[in-house]
Amino acid sequence: MKPMAKAARSGKEPTYGEAAARLEAILQKIEEGQVDIDELSGLVKEAAELVALCRGKIHAAEIQVRTITEELERESPAESPETREDAPGGGGDEPPF
Repeated sequence: MKPMAKAARSGKEPTYGEAAARLEAILQKIEEGQVDIDELSGLVKEAAELVALCRGKIHAAEIQVRTITEELERESPAESPETREDAPGGGGDEPPF
């Protein structure tokens, strides 16, 4: 059974990895000429749905990463070289030489 059909029946969306693997399988099947004309349109439709799903997951991941990095930047403001203790001339107890 196709992963997308199985996922659709269970009501569970496939992971990015599952969708990418199914896309690869569809592509390989088409490239090897293992698809008859009656099956081709269904596979192309499934591939298009998988591409849209993958794009959506990539976009969501980009937003999450951006949000997390922005939160981290707000929590720990960038230290200037003058205030870092390990920087030459910084706030450490040792002389800079």
